Amino acid sequence: MPRENNKTGLVIQAYLFRSEEDLKKLLKERTRIRLVKGAYMEPPERAFPKKHDMDANFDHLAQEMIDCAVAAGSPCLSANGRIPPIPAFGTHDPNRIQFAKDYATRLSLPKQAMEFQMLYGIRRDLQSQCVREGYPVRVYVPYGTRWYPYFMRRLAERPANMWFFISNFLRK
Repeated sequence: MPRENNKTGLVIQAYLFRSEEDLKKLLKERTRIRLVKGAYMEPPERAFPKKHDMDANFDHLAQEMIDCAVAAGSPCLSANGRIPPIPAFGTHDPNRIQFAKDYATRLSLPKQAMEFQMLYGIRRDLQSQCVREGYPVRVYVPYGTRWYPYFMRRLAERPANMWFFISNFLRK
């Protein structure tokens, strides 16, 4: 059953080996998908241990998502912003974002038919740049009574997360 009118979606973590198979099944159902790199420490039998390989897989999965969006007629972000397009890329990595932009441009996917998603307060410069270029940007804000433990878990799960946070916090 197509889920094109559904207001929910799923997250796929690019660093897991199984993600390509999962993504293909979900795209057949026209599920809205947020592609992220992945923040948890997984054993090497489940996930790409090297950043280069994870980045390459992220780009490959982004291509699959963009191809699917084009094949589906390039559904765009709803006018009220509540229903996101099928491909959403949750990353602060400018190289991953540029790859998705370039590939979408080659396939003539409208800018409103994909979305970038980032955490509040991280890479505001990149968020603003994407908006200036005409891309939808959704900003996530952890909230509620458990936001601090969530934030600390994200930092603790992978040592690289701490460096990422510190380097972005110090950016203008």
